[in-house]
Amino acid sequence: MQRFDLCVIGGGPAGFAAASRAWDLGKRVALIERDALGGRGLADGALSSKTLWHLSNDFARACRTDRGYKSSGVEVSYDSVIAAVREAVGERRSDLEQQITHCAQGAASGGCITRIRGSARFIDAHTVEVTDGDGARTAVSAEFFLVATGSTPRVPPNVVVDGSRVVTSDHIEHLPRFPESLVIVGAGVVGCEYATIFANFGKTQVNIIDRQPRILPFEDDDVAEAVSRNFERMGIRIHRESSLQSLEVHNDRVRYVICDRDGTHCEPIDVERALISIGRVPNSRGLGLEAIGVALDKSGGIVVTDTQSSVAHIHAAGDVTADVALVNVAELEGRHAVESMFSAPTHKIRYDALSAIFFLAPEVAAVGLNEQQARKQGIPYRVGVLANRLVPRTIAMRATDGFVKLLVSRDSPAKILGMRVVGPQAATTIQGIAFLIEKGGTLDDIDACVHPHPAVTEGVQECARAILGRSVLKPGAFGSALLRVDEWAPG
Repeated sequence: MQRFDLCVIGGGPAGFAAASRAWDLGKRVALIERDALGGRGLADGALSSKTLWHLSNDFARACRTDRGYKSSGVEVSYDSVIAAVREAVGERRSDLEQQITHCAQGAASGGCITRIRGSARFIDAHTVEVTDGDGARTAVSAEFFLVATGSTPRVPPNVVVDGSRVVTSDHIEHLPRFPESLVIVGAGVVGCEYATIFANFGKTQVNIIDRQPRILPFEDDDVAEAVSRNFERMGIRIHRESSLQSLEVHNDRVRYVICDRDGTHCEPIDVERALISIGRVPNSRGLGLEAIGVALDKSGGIVVTDTQSSVAHIHAAGDVTADVALVNVAELEGRHAVESMFSAPTHKIRYDALSAIFFLAPEVAAVGLNEQQARKQGIPYRVGVLANRLVPRTIAMRATDGFVKLLVSRDSPAKILGMRVVGPQAATTIQGIAFLIEKGGTLDDIDACVHPHPAVTEGVQECARAILGRSVLKPGAFGSALLRVDEWAPG
């Protein structure tokens, strides 16, 4: 039996970051992974889909005719696009492999990472059995364990996923060519991201089925509406407030039947392929967690308090828990778990200051609370909304759709609660605001900062100044469609 200070189950973002941090602390680590390193943070996930998104944007930009020039003979090769995606994934995976090789040699501090290939299952609270691809078994014991096994796509009970005609995000990047038509079941971030990608390439008629009145139901109306309008301009068809009655392969096509909200009208539609994108479920089955007393929620997620499970020496991080499913969060949780285990200096993770990017058309960046979250929690707020039409950089880019939206507390000084930015380079705006939220920053902090000119971030500053009542551009001069300040309180 091999013995370690820490056994990490899963080599995705959370597990890899945790093993690396434990190595810093001089710990002997077993890193168990049955597949390639990186998990869904690399292939068929965060990095691969974002590579696809960037490539699709490059192609769509090359095809534009409203920039004072017109290109000709612009063609796209599906095989070449996918090869570029594979190259990006390979580069990142090579980096991770190089790191593990380095850390396997040990360090002066005593830290060492031993990679073990296979699937793990707890046989008691301090021991897992690892079975490799040939069926060989190895017992591993440790003082602490971190479960970081990620998640898999959720599939409706009445839908059969064959990986060819009916696919999930695990398969969509392995199609033989651009489909001529595609229905996407689910209008969350992943579904809308792939809708953007395929619509950008212009080879696929994309339909989205949305049970809600609007796409991106977790975001505010104005954010969802900005994306919806652009989707429709791109030719994406959105089945709003529609329920999926059936979806099956019929004559080598996919036939789906949708009904309206009242169920009075149903329509069969045939497409080449279907993407099921209705969320993900934690990968906790088969680990033997219940037998050793680890509590799971109804979806199979490990119930944690500050990464610690109901069994004190077993922690969990990333998608296998019930909290936010983002790569950056997984890495934070993995590192934090290790620091908590071994009493290293650490900071409590503040989920109210997390930031995210939605790779859509237009790009959306989010940090902290939005309006519907603040109202649900009964938090009084003031809100400023500045259209990109008033931001010099977006004017210069000839890309003035979208806006900056800033939420702050109603007390004084006004603390920053959250921000949404819709439009080009939205991602460049959020990290500074995330830092300010983390540190309890205020509107005055944004106002006092000197931004480069012209920059997209100037829109954030002008929005903050509008809430303070000292903006350069005055709301009364432009009307609420371009610049507005509002407030809300319970009741």
